[in-house]
Amino acid sequence: MAAMPLAAQMSNATAMQLREKIRAALFVPNPLPVLDAKNYGSFSPEPGVIAERVTYATEYGMRVPAIVYRPEKMRGKIPGIVVVNGHGADKTSWYSYYTGIEYARAGAMVLTYDPIGEGERNDNHKDATGEHDRLIDVPGVPQRMGGLMLTDVMQAVSYLRSRPEVNPRRIAVLGFSMGSFVVSIAGAVDDRIHAVLLTGGGDLDGPGGYWDSSHAVMCQAGPYHALRFLGDRPAVLFALQAKRGPTFIINGTRDTVVAIPQHGPEFFGDLRQRTIAVNGSAKNVFTTFFDPGASHRPAWVTKIAALWLARQLHFANWKSRQIASLPTIRIGDWAKRNGVRFNRSALREDRDSGLMAIDVNVPKLTPEQLNVLPMAEWEKQREQFVYSTWARDAMAAAKETNATAQKQ
Repeated sequence: MAAMPLAAQMSNATAMQLREKIRAALFVPNPLPVLDAKNYGSFSPEPGVIAERVTYATEYGMRVPAIVYRPEKMRGKIPGIVVVNGHGADKTSWYSYYTGIEYARAGAMVLTYDPIGEGERNDNHKDATGEHDRLIDVPGVPQRMGGLMLTDVMQAVSYLRSRPEVNPRRIAVLGFSMGSFVVSIAGAVDDRIHAVLLTGGGDLDGPGGYWDSSHAVMCQAGPYHALRFLGDRPAVLFALQAKRGPTFIINGTRDTVVAIPQHGPEFFGDLRQRTIAVNGSAKNVFTTFFDPGASHRPAWVTKIAALWLARQLHFANWKSRQIASLPTIRIGDWAKRNGVRFNRSALREDRDSGLMAIDVNVPKLTPEQLNVLPMAEWEKQREQFVYSTWARDAMAAAKETNATAQKQ
């Protein structure tokens, strides 16, 4: 596609047109699949918190397994939060269930799910595999991977909106690392989302930059290339975010995983000014926080993140003044106390271990607790969940599209 010219101020009509073009470029189903949510029971990880095991539909007739954390007692409509994990993480990762329990304590319904290729969506039912990073060298397939990840987020939003307990106007989506990239686009195309919080990323750059040249071709570089028709992709995507609602970006100053030393305050300041120019005003244009000396880590469990979310979502149980006085715990100490094992990277003080999170007595949860389906049932239904099914169907769809294009 040729670069799309934009007026000095993005109109609502232009925003709608751009959202449709982005979704089309990444092969997001239109309309979205019928949700067809199913419940597989629940348990209480901590007094006052309920964790529900659910699945819902995504593209190609496949399904997403998710854990939904909520307060045991709910009064009136509560906010909803979607957690989008980083590479190799899924709903069994420490920060995924820690976030679920933390914000359920605040008074929100929090949905965490397995990205394609991880956990119950892995061909061998394994965690931390990076299965979806396997390059399928068929034109159009990486774009479809990006589209699947967008569809998964949008269906998570649809699920929360389907719950009568949730206020559909108070839904936030949190993205870390790879998830920050996915949510940078999802928050631009889905105006049902009210608030977006990105950490370990959000530093979208230009041609040949970090995201264009990412080694993760399937879920990052390929989909980002497909959006070149936008022109100044970062400014246009964040202007679309501003049309939707507020965005907050948290990064560590020493985060070399997503090149923050090169994409620091000056980089984001320039991007913010370009975004304001496209948006036509500073209303809802992203704000940033840089954590001195920190590297790559899921900072949405911190007080600064909780305070921002409280202002956007109006938690029933946590007001801003209460959050300021809540106890905190160093995540390394929490992990040691609960027998949670970290890999070498997470043990670093400037990464997971050194995070100062709000302490809400989160216990260690096991993969067995967080499996949605019993293994025997998963084996029966595995074709509806696993990466190989998606790869087969995506390749077939891409080849059909390519053959049609060659005939024209």
